[in-house]
Amino acid sequence: MSEINHIPKHWQLKKLGEVCKIFQGYGFPKNLQGIKTGEFPVYKVGDISKNVKAGFRYLELCDNFIDENTLQKLRAKPYPKHTIVFAKIGEGLKLNRRAIVKTPGIVDNNPVGLKAIEKLCNDLFLFYFLTTVKLGDYSKATTVPSVRKSEIEEIDFPLPPLPEQQAIVAKIEELFSELDNGIAQLKTAQKQLKVYRQSLLKWAFEGKLTNKKVKEGELPKGWKWVKSGELFSFVTSGSRGWAKYYSNSGAIFIRITNMNFDTLELDLRESKIQYVNPPSNSEGIRTKVQEGDFLFSITGYLGMFAIAPKMENAFVNQHVCLCRPKDGFNKKYVGYWIVAKSGGIHHLNKNQKGAVKAGLNLDDLKTFPVPLCSLEEQQLIVDELESKLTVCDKIEETICQSLQQAETLRQSILKKAFEGKLVKMKQ
Repeated sequence: MSEINHIPKHWQLKKLGEVCKIFQGYGFPKNLQGIKTGEFPVYKVGDISKNVKAGFRYLELCDNFIDENTLQKLRAKPYPKHTIVFAKIGEGLKLNRRAIVKTPGIVDNNPVGLKAIEKLCNDLFLFYFLTTVKLGDYSKATTVPSVRKSEIEEIDFPLPPLPEQQAIVAKIEELFSELDNGIAQLKTAQKQLKVYRQSLLKWAFEGKLTNKKVKEGELPKGWKWVKSGELFSFVTSGSRGWAKYYSNSGAIFIRITNMNFDTLELDLRESKIQYVNPPSNSEGIRTKVQEGDFLFSITGYLGMFAIAPKMENAFVNQHVCLCRPKDGFNKKYVGYWIVAKSGGIHHLNKNQKGAVKAGLNLDDLKTFPVPLCSLEEQQLIVDELESKLTVCDKIEETICQSLQQAETLRQSILKKAFEGKLVKMKQ
C-alpha cells in the first residue's frame, strides 16, 4: 500500500519522518561475530529473516551479543525497545520483512530502525502499517536496490488519534489471531495428507491395496525381490560443462530444479526450464531423454524422481541419473515404489556417499531392491493408488487455495485498517 488514497476526515496525513525516529545501523567488526555473551544482542539482516520465517513478530533469535564496554568502544547506541527494523538494501529489501526489537540492542549497517514517537503513534500501529509498504518501490538506486533515510522520511503515513490507533491494533490482532488459527489448522491438514500419501505407498507394496494377507516384513505370496539393475537396459548421468550450450530456446535441459519428492512428474513450468543447444557428438546422444525414462537426483537432494513424459528434445545434467526401463513391468508401479519413503528412496539414502554433500553413483541405481508381482496385479495397485492419490490431490488443491485466500484476507484487513474502515469510532 504505497499510496494513501482515502482516509477519514478526522485523520491526518503525515510523513513517516514526522511520527517516528529513524535510526541507522553500525558496522559490526568481524572479530566480534559469533560471540554469545553480553547484555546487548546484535541483529543482522539474517536475524530479521530468521525470526520472521519462524513466525516471530519480535527479534527473539540472535547469534551475536556484545557487552557494555564493547558498546562504548564502538560508540554505538542501542536501538530502543519496540524499534521496528528492516533491510534497506539488496535482496533483504526485496523480501520486505519486518521485525520488532524486543529488548534494546544493536543493529548492523544493513537494516534501518523506526521508533514511533510515543505521544503521536502507537508502536504496533506503525509496525502493521510498515508491513503494507513495499520499500523497494521507493528505491532510486539503479544497480543495487536501496532506500535512504531521506526517502523513508517522505513516505505518506495515515495518522488517526491515539485511542483509535489502539482500537485498530486490537481489531487487527483479533482478526489475525482467528486467521492464524485457521492457517495452522490448514497446515496441520497438509502435514497429515503427506503422511497419508506415504501410508498409501507403504500399504501398496505390502499387498494391502489388493487385499493380500501377509505377515509383517514378508512379501505377499507370488511376489519376489529383484535388483533394480535387472529392470534397466541403460544407466547414465549427464555431462558437466554444459553451461556454454545454454540458450533461450532449443532442447529442455533437465535439472534437479525440474524434480520433486513424492511425485512421478517433472516440473516443466516455463519459469523452471533451462534450454540448451546441445553438441552433436556422442555426449549429446548419450544423455538424451526418451519418453518413459526414469530420472533420479544423485547429488544434494536425494529422493527426487520422475518418469519422463513425451518431450521433443530433452537432456539431463550431471546431477541427474537417467535409467532406461526394459519392457515387462509397469513403469508407474516401480515409480511409486521408488518414491515411497519405505521403498526405493529408503534404500538409496542408505547408499549415499559424502558427509557434506550427499551423492549416489551409478551402481547405487542398479542395486536397490524392488518387489515385483504379476503385471496384472501391478496395474491393479497403480489403479488403486492413483484413485486414492487423486482424492489427495484435490484436497491438497483446496487447502492451497484456502491458504492463498487467507493471505488475501490478511491484506484486505490491513487495507481496511489504514483506510479507517476496520473500526468505527464515535466522533
